[in-house]
Amino acid sequence: MSDKYKTVAYYPGCALEGTGHGYNRSTKAVARKLGLNLVEVPNWNCCGAMEVKNIDPEIQNYLSARNLSIVAEKMSIDTVMAPCNGCYHNLKKVEHDIAEKPKTQEVVDRLSQKAGHASYQAGEVETIHALDWLKEAIGEDGIRERVKNSLKGLKIANYYGCMYTRPRNIFPEKDQGGDSESTYQPHYMDDLLRAAGAEIVDYPLKTACCGGAHTLADSDTSTKLVLNLLQTAEPCGADVIATECPTCHSGLEMHQVRAETEFGIKTSPKMLYFTQLLGLALGLSRRKLGIHENVSDAKELLKQKGLA
Repeated sequence: MSDKYKTVAYYPGCALEGTGHGYNRSTKAVARKLGLNLVEVPNWNCCGAMEVKNIDPEIQNYLSARNLSIVAEKMSIDTVMAPCNGCYHNLKKVEHDIAEKPKTQEVVDRLSQKAGHASYQAGEVETIHALDWLKEAIGEDGIRERVKNSLKGLKIANYYGCMYTRPRNIFPEKDQGGDSESTYQPHYMDDLLRAAGAEIVDYPLKTACCGGAHTLADSDTSTKLVLNLLQTAEPCGADVIATECPTCHSGLEMHQVRAETEFGIKTSPKMLYFTQLLGLALGLSRRKLGIHENVSDAKELLKQKGLA
């Protein structure tokens, strides 16, 4: 447990204000319950996500850099927390590219001047994920001490997605040994949910791609990738697939429904954000955690497990 991340700049990104609203709601609710402070980045913009990056990676870098510049110049906070894997990845990527690629710094400087704000310089702000935030600010012991409604009996497959750990060179803080996060076998979500009482199943596809980038252009490929994730989780015994990315979460939900309605392939795991699961363990209601907003209906499962 550390005071370092007790107060962080909060960058929700576009998805958490749209399809990932349950993630946004539960992240804020868990923060309040744990006495942590989330200060939303004022006047933030889209990080560039996949759409802009596919057209011009340097424009995408600028969009991410502008958000970091706001934190550095206007917030007096040296850490920004991004719950979305895509946003987290893009903020980490621009930090790396500004430090390593003169062209990126030149583009960021030029567009920042044109837009009339300070240009971001590498090292001014630290970017962390929601998993880093809770692992470092509260930790497993802090979760155990605060559990009011244990997740005991709930079998969970933790799904991290592909952008949380790739490419490895933009995450220098990982793979440092000891209890540091691993790009090969990520474990922060496992650690936190196990501390809340859950049984974590051995899930071999925790960093496989869900096909989120292909959902609109090639839905069949996305459905096949999601089915691979779901059908692998079933024999592992998972009641729930825990997620920490709104794009992955939405993809799992939507393609589970599509696989059943269009192809007659039914799968049983329910999808819940890891913050929703932690919130339940901390004694928060389903509604406060936005569980009713999920497409995946876990109400009966949670009742059976005494978590409703």
